[in-house]
Amino acid sequence: MAHWLIKSEPTKYSFQQLEKDKRAQWDGVRNFEARNNLRGMKAGDWLLFYHSSEGKEVVGIAKVVGEHRPDPTSDEDWSVVDIAPLQRVNVPVSLAAIKANPKLAAMALLKRSRLSVVGVLPDEFREVLAMGKTKLA
Repeated sequence: MAHWLIKSEPTKYSFQQLEKDKRAQWDGVRNFEARNNLRGMKAGDWLLFYHSSEGKEVVGIAKVVGEHRPDPTSDEDWSVVDIAPLQRVNVPVSLAAIKANPKLAAMALLKRSRLSVVGVLPDEFREVLAMGKTKLA
């Protein structure tokens, strides 16, 4: 199983909306590296759901429930995956807290900050969950 971080502006699509919807098509990615990350996702992979712009914090955990396929919102070579919520983090983990944690200094969120889809190492994933006082049920 791999781990990822996906970003969304909460005013565009929030984790709360994903919880309400129960499942969503993750579309609209228009960066080749982020697209390739989508294509690397497998069903069952876990995702950190990060609110960008407003909040700038990890707010939830989701999982991949449908592997990549062509993005129906584009005529070009882009991809989508389907995701479903697992649970909210008990305490949102801010970007400032992530930056301040030396265990996360090499995290792709910090090194590739412009990407909306990045890989997360298993130790990084566990550290973010610990910071969020969250255990996966």
